[in-house]
Amino acid sequence: MKQVPLSEVKDDLSRYLRMAAKENIIITRHGVPAGMLIGFEDSEDWLEELLLNHPRFQARIEQARKSLRAGKGISIEALREKYSSKKTSPA
Repeated sequence: MKQVPLSEVKDDLSRYLRMAAKENIIITRHGVPAGMLIGFEDSEDWLEELLLNHPRFQARIEQARKSLRAGKGISIEALREKYSSKKTSPA
């Protein structure tokens, strides 16, 4: 992650957008982090970011975590084990 003063970002936003596609850019104001510039290499990255930050998606994730803590559901490890043992036989 790179830190850049706001004044530099304002002077050359296009350059920093290109850089943000490779690494997040922390924008500072008077030396204090004030925001983050997140770039996307393609539209799939953008859609993934939208999903991860969608309130309904976050609520579903929290609900699933609570269920697991309560002993309900199945862990990812158990799920992998269950489906890795069900290998299909060659035709």
